[in-house]
Amino acid sequence: MSTVAKAANPEADPRVKAVFDDIRATRQTDFINNMWQYLAFDADLLEQTWAEVKAVMASPSALDPLTKELIYIAVSISNSCNYCAHSHAAAARAKGMSSAQYADLLRIVGLAAKTNHLATALQVPVDAAFDAAFDAERQGQGQQLPSNTPTP
Repeated sequence: MSTVAKAANPEADPRVKAVFDDIRATRQTDFINNMWQYLAFDADLLEQTWAEVKAVMASPSALDPLTKELIYIAVSISNSCNYCAHSHAAAARAKGMSSAQYADLLRIVGLAAKTNHLATALQVPVDAAFDAAFDAERQGQGQQLPSNTPTP
């Protein structure tokens, strides 16, 4: 059950209507999903959240749109957000995610959960080589891990 009521006519608020119109234009659909409809209880929160989502998920970047959705699904699963996992899985399917890719994603999420818990339980110290790669990047040297460095 939601903690806020879904407005009967959210677009009566011109700020909400403007956001909904931008969502429609950006996503090239008339569908406004429940997340946005429920966020419309507060126009400030709706505007802020949509601006962030649009900037990260709908703007060109080093990551292609499908990769962004796959990451979003993985994080949503890890955060136990059932709604988010479903909505972003649907978006990923629309961007071309295959059943095989989804299965691989779930394998990675499951493996990461297991190894994350093991590393936490064991209190494994971070390898100096992993920190060195970031130290070099911060110093502008762009050093990468040696190709023979094992991944965790």
